[in-house]
Amino acid sequence: MQKYLVKFGIFCTFATVFTNKYTSMKVKNNRLEAIRLIISTQQLGSQEELLNALQKEGFSLTQATLSRDLKQLKVAKAATMSGNYVYVLPNEAMYKRVSTTASNIREMMQMSGYVSASFSGNMCVIKTRPGYASSLAWHIDNSNISAILGTIAGDDTIFLVLKEGCSRQDLIDALNEKLPNMK
Repeated sequence: MQKYLVKFGIFCTFATVFTNKYTSMKVKNNRLEAIRLIISTQQLGSQEELLNALQKEGFSLTQATLSRDLKQLKVAKAATMSGNYVYVLPNEAMYKRVSTTASNIREMMQMSGYVSASFSGNMCVIKTRPGYASSLAWHIDNSNISAILGTIAGDDTIFLVLKEGCSRQDLIDALNEKLPNMK
């Protein structure tokens, strides 16, 4: 009996460690996503302003943690037209801020990065929210959709080429099946 209690104790310890690690990673990923969304929707020039915006969204963190998150996201500061410096996401020569009807960042985080798709011949241009194109293109490429010859992604645009003989509807159906958030 004691042998089983020891095994059960080891299992419980493992389950707790695994759950805590998974939960903390999920919290960090949500926090990083919130930082991306806040930076893309607001003009913030200091870590204090960003910390306040995160606190309004229910995130509690220290300035040191925020600094590490900004470094991980490769966030930089860029001059605005008025001469102020604000945080911007990477690879943004002329960073476009999004205007959103979402009432808060948590609501935006529930939305997909997908915005629209337009076709011309066997080419498709998919528009995304700023910063989402690369990730979405990666998911498309790794979904092994037979109708797709390849993709190229920028910051908010994906260029997609259909294989010859594949219809637009074949692509739309395959994307909706493999990536349900694209609806």
